Amino acid sequence: MRGGLERWKRGVESRGVRQAIAYALEGVCDAHVVHSPGIDELEEYSGTADASVTRFVVEHGAIRSDELSSGALRVWLSGHDPVTGEERGKTLLRSDSDLLLDGTLNHPKSYSIAAMLHPEVAAEFEALQGRIRDRVITLWQRELNARRGHGGSIRESIAQLEVVELQHRRSRALDPHIHRHLWLNIKVRGEDGKWSNVDSRVAMKFHTVVNAEGELAARTDPQWIAALARHGYTIGEDGEIAELSRAVAPFSRRSAQIEANRVQLIAEWTRAHGGVRPSVEVLQQIDRRAWAMSRPNKPALVDELAWEAAVRDELAAIDPVLTEERAQCQPPHVPAEDLDLDLLAHAAVVEADDRSRASSGRFSQFDLRAGAIRALAGTGVIAEREALESIVETIAARARSLYVRLSSEPDIPGHVKAFMATDTMRLKMRVGRRLEAMAVPGRSLLPDELRRGASSVDDLKRLDGAQSAAACAIAGTHGLVAVTGPAGAGKTAMLRAAHAALMGQRRRMLVVAPTRKAASVAGRETGADASSLHALLHDHGYRWSRDETGAQVWQRLAPGDVDPVTGQTYRGPQRFPLDARDRIVVDEAGMVDLQAADALTEVALETGAGMAMVGDTHQALPVGHAGAMASAIRHASAAIEMDTVHRFHDAEYAALTLQLRDPRDHDHARQIAADLSARGHVRRVDSTEDARAAMVSAYFDATGHGRRVALVCGSNSEADAINAQIQQHRVDAGELDSTRLAWGRDEQRLLVGDAVQTRRNDPRTGVENRAHWIIARIDPDTIDLVSPTDSGERRRITRDYALDHVMLAYASTVHGIQGETTDAAIVGPDVDAAGLYVGLTRGRHHNEAIAIGRSDAAVREHLADTMLRGTTEVTINDSARAVAAELRRAARSQAAQPGAPFAYGSDTRGISL
Repeated sequence: MRGGLERWKRGVESRGVRQAIAYALEGVCDAHVVHSPGIDELEEYSGTADASVTRFVVEHGAIRSDELSSGALRVWLSGHDPVTGEERGKTLLRSDSDLLLDGTLNHPKSYSIAAMLHPEVAAEFEALQGRIRDRVITLWQRELNARRGHGGSIRESIAQLEVVELQHRRSRALDPHIHRHLWLNIKVRGEDGKWSNVDSRVAMKFHTVVNAEGELAARTDPQWIAALARHGYTIGEDGEIAELSRAVAPFSRRSAQIEANRVQLIAEWTRAHGGVRPSVEVLQQIDRRAWAMSRPNKPALVDELAWEAAVRDELAAIDPVLTEERAQCQPPHVPAEDLDLDLLAHAAVVEADDRSRASSGRFSQFDLRAGAIRALAGTGVIAEREALESIVETIAARARSLYVRLSSEPDIPGHVKAFMATDTMRLKMRVGRRLEAMAVPGRSLLPDELRRGASSVDDLKRLDGAQSAAACAIAGTHGLVAVTGPAGAGKTAMLRAAHAALMGQRRRMLVVAPTRKAASVAGRETGADASSLHALLHDHGYRWSRDETGAQVWQRLAPGDVDPVTGQTYRGPQRFPLDARDRIVVDEAGMVDLQAADALTEVALETGAGMAMVGDTHQALPVGHAGAMASAIRHASAAIEMDTVHRFHDAEYAALTLQLRDPRDHDHARQIAADLSARGHVRRVDSTEDARAAMVSAYFDATGHGRRVALVCGSNSEADAINAQIQQHRVDAGELDSTRLAWGRDEQRLLVGDAVQTRRNDPRTGVENRAHWIIARIDPDTIDLVSPTDSGERRRITRDYALDHVMLAYASTVHGIQGETTDAAIVGPDVDAAGLYVGLTRGRHHNEAIAIGRSDAAVREHLADTMLRGTTEVTINDSARAVAAELRRAARSQAAQPGAPFAYGSDTRGISL
């Protein structure tokens, strides 16, 4: 199941209540579109005064339901009993207080297509969603909690909670999209009889289990699987109905075009009516008009039967076989007694470990349970949910031998990330040992020796003391050198000097980087040989793949072995042979994951080559497990901190970014936030919508003055939302032609003139992962790209490549902007510490953070919290301390007593590390 859990806020003057009621009674939404289509004013919905929604009350595991009118829904949302009007505990009236939690039951689109084609499948799909709903809301009542006591330190079990269900049949694009919303009221009744707010932090973290339960039901529910089989359908490995999966992409592409049509029509209507927002009746007409615009010879207004007929016609146009009746089939079925429970236990831990990368390898019991459920879902077993519970418990129990507990506390709440996979622990320790073995003491060059090898005396004169010391260390004989420094510290100039000095000694410097793009830039700017890190490792025999549990497995070929992928004999390193006089320089080393670092250190130890890790642990982290750079700093025989910033024209701001990079504590972070605000680097807004509007406005302000601007977001979904707004604004302004388009990754619309990013290396066309481009031309089979900084650099890609690997790039995440330098940078409100720091150090002339808050003081507090979020845990004891801190923030049962401090070695079950 692909649903999320979103927080609805009360809003200014309870605006969120009005939006929620409007949304509930409208009856149409698009759960896969980033912008929730809520309408601002309840009064626009006067025509739906007699509409109602279903409320479910869960009390001690029992479910009952009733109907709420629009008036009763308003009372319910405002924190009162909808029947008696009695207030349920203290109501928080702040605009940023939670109103409800919106959980979406959002299944693959092929399910909705099957339901459209077959009434029996439609009925069984609705029944399946009903069973999932009952499972989810009873789990919420059992697993979530309220908080009591000073600072909310005591966990209170929930006796009663209430949920409103919204059922939607189609998207705004009027394509089949059956899904449901479960609105969990923030007010719950504890076992002590008192009403208070649910612990929303726990609910957000529990949603991984909710999604796993939905996936399990969709793949194992006997009634649902049998209904599909009666019409010749089966569930594929990707979760889609295999026989209908080829219809999903064409429908999704058309949906994207219809959404663009809709945005354009709303903008035209609003301009024509003096800025007034269209009413619900007008919006419904716009929805249908947008749908008809992409369907020749279709009426602008359609009734229900006409809509169903039109959708069936479109399916037949995609492939006539889709609408033909299929012969009944026998669904594949694996008996429960044939399951390999040990294999599933490994898969469960792999799933939990994959979700632990942002927390330095730590995961929770919720993560592990979700992993166990997903592992079981993919086996082919078919059974009632109650019959599967004992299997899930057995998988979780067998998984205990595969991870380590990082706290001696007896009572660890389910959401606290207090566990680590044994393999990840071993990997961390192995990389640490290898880095320690590499750290053979040597000598750095003397400044005079560096000058003798320099190609330009002027270049050396521009180096500051730290840059010179770093270059001397890299060009010296230390086995392991670590060079860290803030953004803009001049690492490239330092590496040029080191390369010249090494060449003077007839030694080679090989620059490797986590991406081919970064390696190409480093090689071009330093003059050294350069390669992506993975290309170097591949040349030295390493191969990586996923095993049957989903774990990434690294293997190494010996000379003479046959490569299992190419079938060719591996003959040893051909492109990048190394010897003891070589220096490997790892640029952007903070983005190197532990698996790659493990292989690289093995190569370095075998060949005797020296290594220099150059990067910053305070910038973007790797996609895999972090900690390699931080561990190198701890073990290096020569460690240099470059502490002067050369990028910015404002010296005072440069000094402030050094503090932003590494605040001492929360008080220091607050002072940094205050200084940023006082200097005009912070903009306060009231809502997420206002934050997006501010970022869009900043983009057009900068580009209107001929400046390059970086927009930095905390998530891909947020970047997608801002990208879509900027693109549509440019279409409305006549800057882009929406009639000549191509399709990019995740069904994004691509137009001539769009700023885009390529997301995969392609040697045939010469494009690199995360390289930025402008679309210059779109032809029937190809797309021409031009560099935004060099009009002479052009590439031609295929439309097929674009469909999988090209994304809009007006805004991007921290990984997309790492290493870029622009004129200005704007940072969104949802970033972590690395995103805030990287974002605020991209612009030479101006950098600004946008923060949501009801006051300037609240904004400064939020920024301070952000600065301290996301610290890498290098050692196991670092992780144990992080668990202890998380436990101090969590609500605990009243009977729980703090245990003794945990230190590594106290609970490792004799594991050989």
